[in-house]
Order: sequence, then C-alpha cells, then structure tokens
Amino acid sequence: MVGEQRNGQVVPRTAGVPMWKFFVFSLIGVLVFFVPFEVGGERSILLDHLVTALESWVPAALPYYALLVILAGAVHPFLSGTWRKSAVAAVFSAFKVIGLVVGAMLVFRTGPAWLLAEDMGPYLFDKLVVPVGLLVPIGAIFLALLVGYGLLEFVGVLLQPVMRPLWKTPGRSAIDAVASFVGSYSLGLLITNRVYKEGKYSGREAAIIATGFSTVSATFMVVVASTLDLMGRWNTYFWTTIAVTFLVTAVTVRIWPLSRMGDDHYPGATPQPEPDDRGRRFARAWAEARETVATAPPLAHNLLRSLKDGVLMTMAILPSILSVGLLGMVLATYTPVFDWLGYVFYPVAWVVQSPEPLLVGKAAAVGIAEMFLPALLVAEASAAVKFIVAVVSVSQIIFFSALVPCVVATEIPISVPRMVVIWFERVVLTLVFVTPIALLLF
Repeated sequence: MVGEQRNGQVVPRTAGVPMWKFFVFSLIGVLVFFVPFEVGGERSILLDHLVTALESWVPAALPYYALLVILAGAVHPFLSGTWRKSAVAAVFSAFKVIGLVVGAMLVFRTGPAWLLAEDMGPYLFDKLVVPVGLLVPIGAIFLALLVGYGLLEFVGVLLQPVMRPLWKTPGRSAIDAVASFVGSYSLGLLITNRVYKEGKYSGREAAIIATGFSTVSATFMVVVASTLDLMGRWNTYFWTTIAVTFLVTAVTVRIWPLSRMGDDHYPGATPQPEPDDRGRRFARAWAEARETVATAPPLAHNLLRSLKDGVLMTMAILPSILSVGLLGMVLATYTPVFDWLGYVFYPVAWVVQSPEPLLVGKAAAVGIAEMFLPALLVAEASAAVKFIVAVVSVSQIIFFSALVPCVVATEIPISVPRMVVIWFERVVLTLVFVTPIALLLF
C-alpha cells in the first residue's frame, strides 16, 4: 500500500476510513458538553440537564446510590492493594473509610448535631457528592465520543501554535480546558488521565493541564455568582475569570515546581507527540483525525472502557469529598486556622490595594479546603471584594474537597505538596491580576 511520510516514517494511507464517525460522534460529544440549551426555563449544557433530570426523577434513590459508590470506593484500595502504593495513597485510603462513615451518618440522619447542620454535612452531600456521583460516570460515556474519534487530534493540530508557546502543552490540551469550563474539572481530569496514559501527554504536560486548566465548571461559577450577587455582571465575571485563570497558568508553567518537572511519559505507553508541521496545518489535522478513526476500537468497547474509567474515578472522589472536604469546613467554621492562614495573603492583598485586605486574605486561604467556602465568607462584603474572591475561588483551581482527590485518583505524576505550592502561587498571582480589574469596575 502506498504510504505517506509522517515523523520520518512511512505510514499507510487510511483509505476507506468511515469518517462519518468523526462527524457524528464528535458532534454528539460537542452538543452534550459545549452547547447550552434551554430546558424548563433553565439554560445549560445537555449533560447538566441530564443530571438535573435524574436528580428530579429519582431523588429518594440518589443518596443510597451515592452511599453504595462511596462504599465501593472505600473498600477498593484495600481489595486492590493500591493503599500500599505510597504514603499519600495510604492516607487517602484512610480518609475514604472516614468518608464512608460520614456518608452513612448523613444518609441515615444519625450523628452529632454539628455534622447534620444544613451548611455542613448535608451541603457537601447534596451539593457535591450526589451531582458528582452522577456527572462523572454519565459524562464518561459521552466523553468516549468526544475524544475517541479524531476531534482531539484535529483540534490539537490546529491549536498547536497557540497552546505550545503560551502554556507549554500540546494543542490537543485545548479540549481539556474547554471540557473543564463547560463540563467539570473531574471530566477534564478524566480526559487528561486517559490521554496521558495513551502517551499523548508527558508527565509535565499532564500536570500543567491538571493544575492549570481543570477549573470548576461554568455551571458552578453561576452558583458562585448568584451567591455573591454578581449575576448582573455575569459576562464580565465569566470572561474575566477565564482570562485571569489562563494568564496565571501561563506564569506558573514557567516557575517551580512545574518548570522543573520531567517530560517522561506514562510507563509502558508509546509516546505520541504532536507533529511539528508548520505548513498545511489543516491537511495535517485531517490526516491525524483519519488515522484515529481508522484505529478506534468498536463503539461498544470504547463506551464501556470510558464508563469503567468514570466509575473508578467516581469511587475515588466521593468518599474523599466527605472526609477531606468536611475537615476543611470544620476547620473554617470552628477553628482560627484559616484566620491565621489569611495573614499569609494579607500583605499581597494590601500591596495591590484590595478593599478589606484581611478578609480577602482569609477568603483566599480557606479556598484550599473547598472552593465555595470563600464565597460564603464574603457574602456581606463590598462588590469589589466579592468580585475579587469570586475570581480567586475559580482561578486557584486546587482545593482538597474534590480536585486534589481527583488528581490523586489518576496516574498524573504530581504530588500533593507540589499541588499546595502551585495553589499558593496561583492565589498570589490571581490577587495581583484581578484586583486592579475589580477596582476599575467597582
């Protein structure tokens, strides 16, 4: 068979490839993840509508479903032996058992009064555990359509000139960034982990994407904006947050620890770097998409593999939310720990002339426990403070109630101490970038 030259090797032409799969499956994935529709007076993406519909159809069954997933997640590390993998894995395995105990108490409404208070345990369970427990496995099914039939490669080649110079990641990482903003950080991490294990990201690239693009979804940003009375300036808040988040990432990739990480690939995976083809970029993008479609497994196999990945990630996330996230909320509510941590960011907030710098510092500090906690702390503050904290809570990206357990559940080679350092860098940089904007707006 006549071949074409690619990366110095002759590769057979993919004649007779069913490219309808590229168009049909990719279109379904785009419609599910990226295009908002109005249903019942609510405008959101189809995946969010589907999860909302399930929550309304079988509300009584969802707590027991979530508890079953938490049970599976708590026992899985001990049955599989992964709790021995490292000290961090052992600690998080123990936290998962604690999460199971907490989950059982919340479902059966038994336990201390402070745990059953509506703004404590039930908030975590109803606002985070149940939605994530539905979102990740359902999203994983459609994720197979989005990334498994050439769209990732096609977009990656086209965006390579933008992504590589600014954020030092392949062009295909643009899909991860968009999936996080319109879907969920958990889905973005699911994409990142899968692509990393396929050899299409190096360890450093996967770590950059996980800590630089895996933000909370636009849907959750609406919750933050509503809580802080910012919906009247929604477009300003949304686009400012996107711009600041990606600007901060452009800086963090150039400083320690991300700048010093190695470019090793996943053990056993064949590295698949993007071709450095400066000419005929569209033709190259189409050729990469054709090759992916030609080598794609049968649809059922692809869907089941993606669903399995989603279920395993859900099992890892849910018990951690109920343990690590609860610990953060308890510390913020009943101890002065985050008051003390607030003094770490106070000098930065003061230097950039933020209103109420001590309050901004405390809100910035508490975000590492749970990204929604800062909004609760500044709900009665001035409009400028609300805007600053609303942007910081998203741009910080890293928080222990969900994002950190999500990353730990993947194969992405970034340690928890390094994630804490990156969180600190991101908060400082976000305060520097967003405060002048807030002062101009308010």
